[in-house]
Amino acid sequence: MFLISVHAYPSLLSTLQLWLTFAPVADKTAAYFHISLEMVNWLSIVYLLISIPFGLVSTWVLDSVGLRCAVILSAWLNMMGSIIRMFGILKFLSLGSQSYWYLLIGQCLCALAQPLIIFSPTKLAALWFPDHQRAKANMIASMSNPLGVLIANVLSPALVPEGKHIPLMLGVYAVPAVTACALATVGIHEKVPPTPPSASATTSTSQPFLMSLKMLLRNKPYIILAVCFGGGIGTFTCFSALLEQILCEKGYSNEFAGLNGALFTVCGLLGAFLLSLYVDRTRKFIESTKICFCLSALASIVHQAITLAITSSLFGFFGFAIYPIAMELAVECSYPVGEGTSTGLIFVASQIEGVILMILLQAFTVRVSEDPSSTCALDQDGALDWTTPVLVLAGLCSAMACFYVIFFHTDYKRLHAETNSGDLVKAEDTATADLCPVAE
Repeated sequence: MFLISVHAYPSLLSTLQLWLTFAPVADKTAAYFHISLEMVNWLSIVYLLISIPFGLVSTWVLDSVGLRCAVILSAWLNMMGSIIRMFGILKFLSLGSQSYWYLLIGQCLCALAQPLIIFSPTKLAALWFPDHQRAKANMIASMSNPLGVLIANVLSPALVPEGKHIPLMLGVYAVPAVTACALATVGIHEKVPPTPPSASATTSTSQPFLMSLKMLLRNKPYIILAVCFGGGIGTFTCFSALLEQILCEKGYSNEFAGLNGALFTVCGLLGAFLLSLYVDRTRKFIESTKICFCLSALASIVHQAITLAITSSLFGFFGFAIYPIAMELAVECSYPVGEGTSTGLIFVASQIEGVILMILLQAFTVRVSEDPSSTCALDQDGALDWTTPVLVLAGLCSAMACFYVIFFHTDYKRLHAETNSGDLVKAEDTATADLCPVAE
């Protein structure tokens, strides 16, 4: 169990690093490649767009072909994408204005890898860990998401104090992608453990893919969870991708923006760890997600008035804490649908909502040609004022939290099935023991 986690985790981590390579240094990227900030944002948005159709393919791969194939394929796509991105900065190719398209093609390949690996934590937890360890296992795998965001937020500004260091940054990010590919290819040998760790893993036979989709679309609690939690992921996606642009126009440096992103993520890791321990002991999935969703929405509102670093920390602490628990909750309310399909469809929903939010928020921005307090490395059109978009984002987050708290209710179907299965096994053992004296 530990071995497959060790070999799969670098692929999870590398995926998120590659996604946000450019976001923390968006202004310097725009200046280096002589492109607009909108074009830099598309290097992040393309992840959301590609994950929508390919997310459905990924759910089929995980539930039908298996976890091993999904992780290895993801690792190879990440490696190829990270290498292609480097073509755009090779001087001897003399690509000029075409350099951007190599970045975009590389990002597209990496984007194909994202759903394969992001969907895998619940599958990994269900197949390789007993029921009392699933939330913790899901948390450890799922938190590669914020950890990748953390590394990108800290590493990119550190590597790129000036635009001329962009090539160094791309080279550094290629190293973990190549390493993760080697580890996944050589180290992962089995789809499932020799001995199933739980009753649900013993009887784990996922429904056919199309039937699973129909079951999910008719499941009211699941739809509410997908819309609200998908919107929450979309909100965090926008916050992570746009943080540098939001803060630089207000006079904050890229390093300070990276610090806020780091606090946002580190506190999220701490929150997820503590909440997973609590949920593994109490099984209070619904109560935990509702409380944390409300508190993260509150943090997004007060972000306008109180110290940025503190509210970024609170936003991450309560927001990221929901992620692994909500993924487990998706499996609980949709059982016996396969883990890859139930979590994958939520992720697809989050990508759709994320694309809509990214485009909507950019539409609300205002061009600022000259601002003496701005620290942005301006493109030809000037910086962007994000005051209105941030207020809109906070309002939407609050609305989703309220809707989720009021309308989401469900039974824990997988836990009930495991309890019934355990009772049946005990009854069979008792009956066998009673028959033994007769046989003698």
